[in-house]
Amino acid sequence: MVAALVKLMDSSFEEVRKRLDLPAEASALVEGCAATAEALERLEGRGFLIEATRLLAHALPKREATWWACMCAHHTAPADLPEPDRTAITQAEHWVRRQSDEPRRAAFAAAQQAGFGSPEAWAGVAAFWSGDSMSPLGQPAVPPADHLTGTAVAGAVALAAVRAKPERQKDRLARFLDSAHNIAAGGPGRLPPEEA
Repeated sequence: MVAALVKLMDSSFEEVRKRLDLPAEASALVEGCAATAEALERLEGRGFLIEATRLLAHALPKREATWWACMCAHHTAPADLPEPDRTAITQAEHWVRRQSDEPRRAAFAAAQQAGFGSPEAWAGVAAFWSGDSMSPLGQPAVPPADHLTGTAVAGAVALAAVRAKPERQKDRLARFLDSAHNIAAGGPGRLPPEEA
């Protein structure tokens, strides 16, 4: 498993760890890990699934992390998804495919309209925070901090895991982690819509 996760950040686990707020037991568990994949394996093996998703949200490259947020959101999305949420995730996916400014800004505008209350909105925010600037068009560039994409992705994944049926959180997190492993290994990480 560890060797196959080729898309994880090249930086050491300690760099990723600075972005996580691990509880004491999880923190002790990953003490001494040099590789992100090793820490991930330990967290998953001991059932720290939320912490494992947060680690992946920050360890995957921004493009892949944003795609993962979209896959998780799609998995639990209701059939009657409000239009702003639908637009936010559609534009986030467009950004993943093209990485141009127009869909990135459209994703954020839709997330704002959605009130930042859904996994789709946070996938849109992840796309926006993955770009060169958070400034309005025509203004001096203000680059987003490096950790912001991972923060938005972690939010999207956490919200998708408890949407409508929070009792399914553990099973959903396991599916989401499988998706992330596939993405980290170079795959598409697609998840089918959840059965009712």
